[in-house]
Amino acid sequence: MPADGHLVSRAPGGSPGRRALPPRTLVVLCPDWPATVALATTRGPRAGLALAVVEKGRVVAASPEARAAGVRPGQRRREAESRCPSLVTTARDRSAEAWAFEPVVQVLERFGAPVAVREPGWAGLAARGPSRYFGGEAALVARIGAALGRLDLPGRWWRTGVGDGSFVATQAAALEVLVPRGRGAELLAPLAVEVLERPELAEVLRRLGITTLGAFAALGEAEVLARFGLDGSRALRQARGLEEEPLGTRPPRPELSVSTGFDPPAETIEATRFVARALGEQLGERLAELGLACTRLRVEVVMAGGARLSRRWSSEGTVRAPVVAEWLRWQLEAWLGRREPVEAGTGEGAGAEGVRRLELVPEELVPARGRQLDLWSRPRADPERAARAVARVQAIAGPTSVVRGVLVGGRGPGERVRLVAFGDHSPGVPPAGAPRARGARPSARQGDAGQEAPWPGRLPPPNPAVVAVTPLPAELLDASGAPVTVDGRGAMSAAPAGLAVSGAPPLPVVAFAGPWPADERWWQAGRRRRRARAQVLTAGGCAYLLACEGGRWSVEASYD
Repeated sequence: MPADGHLVSRAPGGSPGRRALPPRTLVVLCPDWPATVALATTRGPRAGLALAVVEKGRVVAASPEARAAGVRPGQRRREAESRCPSLVTTARDRSAEAWAFEPVVQVLERFGAPVAVREPGWAGLAARGPSRYFGGEAALVARIGAALGRLDLPGRWWRTGVGDGSFVATQAAALEVLVPRGRGAELLAPLAVEVLERPELAEVLRRLGITTLGAFAALGEAEVLARFGLDGSRALRQARGLEEEPLGTRPPRPELSVSTGFDPPAETIEATRFVARALGEQLGERLAELGLACTRLRVEVVMAGGARLSRRWSSEGTVRAPVVAEWLRWQLEAWLGRREPVEAGTGEGAGAEGVRRLELVPEELVPARGRQLDLWSRPRADPERAARAVARVQAIAGPTSVVRGVLVGGRGPGERVRLVAFGDHSPGVPPAGAPRARGARPSARQGDAGQEAPWPGRLPPPNPAVVAVTPLPAELLDASGAPVTVDGRGAMSAAPAGLAVSGAPPLPVVAFAGPWPADERWWQAGRRRRRARAQVLTAGGCAYLLACEGGRWSVEASYD
């Protein structure tokens, strides 16, 4: 390498040329970001949980515990479950991944350089300016790692690397190293050609016996251009560590969070509630100036003793200042009275300390479209007034006193509905009007990504009108009065002729459909469940959804 820090290369066409090394770039890489987001939204203990995120029947990300058991991206779901019997699988939610990556980007933007985001889980920034300010690249990496470690995410989920250009920096992040200036080719040389993310080119190179980037970089540029075209020439420059593609940085977002401090600390809930309403109005004014509305809000409360309490609230419409004040009132009562666990911080002894700082952070923003009201009459419904009424009920009876139904994945009607507390964020449910991540499939607004996934044995439409909380015992009889059974192949022993519900006299069966067998968790001893469902119409005009399990029939639901 010449003393001036440049590499001499031969440009396409054979004429010699001088090409400067790419600028120093820092990359933060989250290899299993979908699994990290899924773990962060999992209710219950996270430690030791073997979790895999599945999309189109294949694993796309896995937790460290799942990887230790042999689960790898690209495996089919059943293969992964056979390797790890305790594996918990969840459907991929690209929208949730994009929203959860936003705090990571905001942390990186605090270091003074524009941030580029290719996809959730990858972010890069120019390292030259920040590294000079913080005393070198190693010091910059340490500061960024400390800032990322303060985010409320499970485990050590990020990797950081610095190199010449984004491609070298990405490979350096995967290995968590700092590549010295001009040494990118040495780092890339032993890597497989698949890291170029060009499957067709990698397949041809392997057929030619070229399996590493070092062997590929040794080829002549003119020969590569003639054989593989312009894209092959760009791949060759990447293999040599001479990538020239600039970072596509985004403009920094305005700071929208609002906060205030209490000196001395506020010891009454009413004082904190009054300030929360003022902060909510201040936040609303900022969003109105930008034409935005907030659908998900995070409240941060710092107690005088240092405990930090956090809670997220969601709204189908937009979060308003009066609703924020009511929510915060019952939330403080819950925290100070220890009626429910907190999301972050210990908060021990918080009731005697008082509140030192209050902060409102909007996490989900959508364009503010407003409401078109009638010209002469009052609106039929006032969502804000209803939300305030619900918040008052929660303040009196507790957060779980008001719940709403959310559609989730499942096979039976009772399995597809989950009740969540009003105002709580439902994992996988994007807010109204929220932008989807690039490549994400549209899903129903009231359901999570799991309900759109394939569920073998799922009940076909139409859905039943009434679902029994406790299934009613039933007897399904054939023409001779013998019980109808379902064999291991999912076939009925005879056509149903009569149905008796809860010991009542049998009613004639005029039509039936099914059965639809479902064999669940067959790979786990003691947790396997085999069921079959059927739809039955009786002579009285009543239609039922029946389930057969262990040779016994029961009524799961009924149709209108």
